[in-house]
Amino acid sequence: MTNADAVFIGTGAGTPKLPNIPGILLDGIYTANDFLTRINLMKAYEFPKYDTPLTIGKRTVVIGAGNSAMDAARSALRMGSEVIIAYRRGREDMTARIEEIHHAEEEDVKFEFFLNPVEFIGDENGKVKAIKFEKMKALEEKDAKGKRKIVGTGEYIPLKADTVVIAIGLESNKIISEEATDLKTNPDGTLVVDERLMTSIPGVFAGGDAIRGEATVILAMGDGKKAAKSIHEYIQKKYSSA
Repeated sequence: MTNADAVFIGTGAGTPKLPNIPGILLDGIYTANDFLTRINLMKAYEFPKYDTPLTIGKRTVVIGAGNSAMDAARSALRMGSEVIIAYRRGREDMTARIEEIHHAEEEDVKFEFFLNPVEFIGDENGKVKAIKFEKMKALEEKDAKGKRKIVGTGEYIPLKADTVVIAIGLESNKIISEEATDLKTNPDGTLVVDERLMTSIPGVFAGGDAIRGEATVILAMGDGKKAAKSIHEYIQKKYSSA
């Protein structure tokens, strides 16, 4: 055990979000994090030279519309697969950078909009073979983020897929909050902090995605600078009153 006057938590938001639907544990389904790590860092594209097997089928469906989804789609193309990106909203709501979308289109990635996955369908060997989607439609009413609300139509369609990559975002790792039960958290698992970035435990500070959820490096860097100042003031006050 190490004694410290203050602690800073910067654990980020590295836990992939997964849809809570049947078939999520079928073989051939990857998170974008796992998929891209295996290819880019572990050189799965050079298997068996590098011991990182990654099975890519003839058709890959990427679920999501952010930068990670575009990266996964283009990586799957380079692995020899036909690729479709499926998104539950319309094109105007895609969160990926415009240039990322254009690059994906230039490389012949296909896009399907207003499709929400409801079930992954497997074969007799436990391998994914298709995805059941519900068709969605947009309303004029806006949600809290300013996007048009979407609702299901009750109409379902299947898309064949022997590889699936889920890229619907990240959330805070809950290990720390589960172990340190005195740490107050928000419903989404992020840590509650005050204006000094101090948590509910005196002397324990936090910043970045650990308090914001999935955000930017710039905001995390700003939190680090602010927390450093707060920690300095906290320690000074602690010893001046001792």
